[in-house]
Amino acid sequence: MAASQATLKSTDSEAPVYNGPIFDGDTHIQEKDYNFFSKYLPEKYHKDWLPARKHGSDGRFGLFVGETRVENADIREDGKIPPPGKLKEWLMAINTGEAVAASADPTIDMYERDARVAKMKEFGVDGSIMFVGEFVATFGVLGVLADEKGPEGMNAVLHAWNQYLVEEWGLNIDDRVYATPVLALNDIDWAVQEAKWLVENGMRVCVMPMGPANGHAPADPIFDPLWQVLNDAGVVVTFHVSEANFMHSLIKEWGEEPMQSRRKGQTAWQWMFCYSELPVMMTMASFVYWNFFERFPNIKMASVENGAEWLPRCLYKMDKMRGMARSGFWPMGQMKERPSAVFKRHCFVVAYPEDDVARIVADIGTSDCILMGSDYPHAEGVAAPRDFADEALRGMSEEDIRKIMYENGRRMLPKGRTGIVA
Repeated sequence: MAASQATLKSTDSEAPVYNGPIFDGDTHIQEKDYNFFSKYLPEKYHKDWLPARKHGSDGRFGLFVGETRVENADIREDGKIPPPGKLKEWLMAINTGEAVAASADPTIDMYERDARVAKMKEFGVDGSIMFVGEFVATFGVLGVLADEKGPEGMNAVLHAWNQYLVEEWGLNIDDRVYATPVLALNDIDWAVQEAKWLVENGMRVCVMPMGPANGHAPADPIFDPLWQVLNDAGVVVTFHVSEANFMHSLIKEWGEEPMQSRRKGQTAWQWMFCYSELPVMMTMASFVYWNFFERFPNIKMASVENGAEWLPRCLYKMDKMRGMARSGFWPMGQMKERPSAVFKRHCFVVAYPEDDVARIVADIGTSDCILMGSDYPHAEGVAAPRDFADEALRGMSEEDIRKIMYENGRRMLPKGRTGIVA
């Protein structure tokens, strides 16, 4: 984008004013209800697997998968939600242990396609990735139930969600809203068939759980049939913050319990070591070290809602540990270049509005792999995507602001492409 198309100014004391187009790397559906699961999930799975908001046997209202309560889903019976963009209030609430007041009703753009497209136009958003809403809280429970009962029921739930997206939203809405169907590695045969069906229905980006599956790293060749489908279609693979089931055994070893309420039950230690940063660092570093992008060069990856403060140290350590392991075992062969270079070329990271993005960019030497994300319509984001520049990009150059607010995202997901992403 030419500089004349945007008015920008950025100093340490003055917020940048950005008037150009936006690519929002983190937006969400706010589910109005879960009736669509009754429609798309075959009835034989309802007893043990149907996601629903309801009262449990103890009378408490909450989100359930079958009869299993999803403890880390904090929802209200009246359907009220915290208003979008209460970032400062949300951060203050984290410090006090309180919640941001749920005082707003979901608006139609949060749960209906045409209204969402209109809202993105109103915001000046040229492209956006739209993730699951509170349904993301079920990922941990689905994984545990799959371990207990086998993956068939989880596959059915994920397909029901994906069918809802295909039939009621569309996976690519005018190159403005890209919905994220869910894929998982627990059952590779199912994943391959699901991915083929999704590609046929226009999938441009998917979301997957972080970590290994069935005792294998995600880049293990056992999963190559799935990656080949995604590579051939140029699908962007994202890892959004969610329950990292592979951390559960570690949590229990330390005498703590996984899948507790984020606000009332999760300990500081779990926040620090078992949620968000470390799981995504381990996941993305594993892909790089397994020479994944040499085998599948058309796949791009993105970390979403895990912040970006971890990135400089992670890239430094990835390069250093490559040297430490130079004479060690490399599952898919020794790397031919620095891991950090591979990461910067193939991977993207959505920064938090509260991150010191200028410092992060200075430390890693480029803004090319950083994306903005409003988290709309969630409270912990910004009220409107354009506010991200004000919150996060002070002190940055006009070029870096343009890249983070728009160009990097659009390069990751070019318009009008249904095949290979360059």
